[in-house]
Amino acid sequence: MSTADRLAFPAAVCLLRVLRLLPSFAAIRVAHGVGLALGLLMRRWRETAEDNLRKALPALPYAERRRIWRGACRVIGRIAFALAKLPTWSERQVREHVEFVGLEHFRAGRSRGRGVLLLTAHLGNWELGALAHGRFEGPLHVLVRPIDNPLVDSLVQRLRCAHGNEVIAKRHSARRVLQVLRDNGTVGILADQNAVREEAVFVDFFGIPAAANKGFAQLALRSGAAVVPAVAWWDGTSGRHIVEYGPEIEVTRTGNDARDIQVNTQRFQRSIEERVRRHPGQWLWMHGRWKTRPPPE
Repeated sequence: MSTADRLAFPAAVCLLRVLRLLPSFAAIRVAHGVGLALGLLMRRWRETAEDNLRKALPALPYAERRRIWRGACRVIGRIAFALAKLPTWSERQVREHVEFVGLEHFRAGRSRGRGVLLLTAHLGNWELGALAHGRFEGPLHVLVRPIDNPLVDSLVQRLRCAHGNEVIAKRHSARRVLQVLRDNGTVGILADQNAVREEAVFVDFFGIPAAANKGFAQLALRSGAAVVPAVAWWDGTSGRHIVEYGPEIEVTRTGNDARDIQVNTQRFQRSIEERVRRHPGQWLWMHGRWKTRPPPE
């Protein structure tokens, strides 16, 4: 383990303790400041975000791209805020700070009895969305890739499991996910990241070919679960998070596996793109979304 990894752990513990002790209105301001500070320090984040914004939203002037970048940095701070506060909040406290919209879509999908796949993204506050969902709608199983720093990963995993939630490690996860869905459980999957070529299908994302993991579509096709989009975005006007569920996304089944995976993956990515366009300053533009290129490139 590197020295940087060893230093990151006590820093993360200290930050979470400070945010937990502060009143919420003060904690969110501190969290925003921390996010912006990290953005200034992480040159690679800044360069990646600028490159992504030029590709996806080429008509935007530099000042607007800069505003969106600063918003993405604040997202990092709000994630820390959620991990510090939500695990200890009562139902009343969650209701004070979180508004649920479109829950009828999730409940309709669950009523079919074949489980629900929540299609979500690194937009707004995915950690808060998962914890708030677990507090009010029952345990949520979250599919995650372990954080590279094992000490920080262990800390975050414990916090993610508050309110009965369960973390499923991404590697070799299909069997566990399918079992949860057979039991009419709910699995949340962040489906907006770049995928390596052997795990990907290429779809249109902001008008650019993007490698999307085909696993989400495979799980939807195999399980028959309802696919419900869900994001938790920050409403700066009210100072609250909005956990928003969309209408169930129809899953195409023609019997041609390759075509069904392609068509459905495109449909899921279009749903994510629509939400990113609605809240561009709340998506993690610093991720290398278009890193894997189609074979001719």
